[in-house]
Amino acid sequence: MKGQKYKEIFEKTITYLRKKHKVLLLTTSNRWGGEKGDEQPKSTALAYAIAEQINDVNTVVIEVPNLKIFPCEGNVSTLRGNTCGLKKALLSDKEKNPSGLHRCWASVNNPDDELWKISRKLFASDCVLFFGSIRWGQLNSYYQKLIERLTWIENRHSALGEENVIKHIDAGIITVGQNWHGLEALETQKQVLRFYGFNLVEDLSWHWQFTDVVEDESDTSYQDAAQEFKNIFLQVTSDIH
Repeated sequence: MKGQKYKEIFEKTITYLRKKHKVLLLTTSNRWGGEKGDEQPKSTALAYAIAEQINDVNTVVIEVPNLKIFPCEGNVSTLRGNTCGLKKALLSDKEKNPSGLHRCWASVNNPDDELWKISRKLFASDCVLFFGSIRWGQLNSYYQKLIERLTWIENRHSALGEENVIKHIDAGIITVGQNWHGLEALETQKQVLRFYGFNLVEDLSWHWQFTDVVEDESDTSYQDAAQEFKNIFLQVTSDIH
């Protein structure tokens, strides 16, 4: 029954995304491949499965852990006040910032920062879908770094009184976890995306968790989880209409 439930959720996600014109899928989980080589995290594999089902040349997948993204500088709260997203923080490189909307001090202060590779695609999209793993009851560190570095988008309209430049962009977040606190983490990040000004879509926002038994940390459980996840999401066909 659980597998069928998630298949139906997956199909709703695909159906919605097929109505969009430019979809950006941002994956934030990481995995060391080791001897087996290049093992994909579940949430990353899910993103590529969704991209395959959408089957649109305008769909873009970006693996955030592969980019060089510096930490947020915390300019929202300083002795000088809130200086996040000021016009002075404009990324002046037109190739990196063709929309003219990217304003982040960490991008200005670190020439090799690659957040622009995300923002350039984001502002050209009509839908963005975040993917992340649950680790110790919260989203993984790559997701957290990314969402903190995008604070200037929210700050423009919430603190600086400017236009919400992402109000036309649909957004969702899909999280994957093993046994603890996934739904709570998901709800928090859904609210974060609303705060940012995205048009949050419920059909694009859901959590997969293998078990509700918090103490279940056995090797077998993790192996079973990987197999169940594969059976539900990674062996789908083009029968989704």
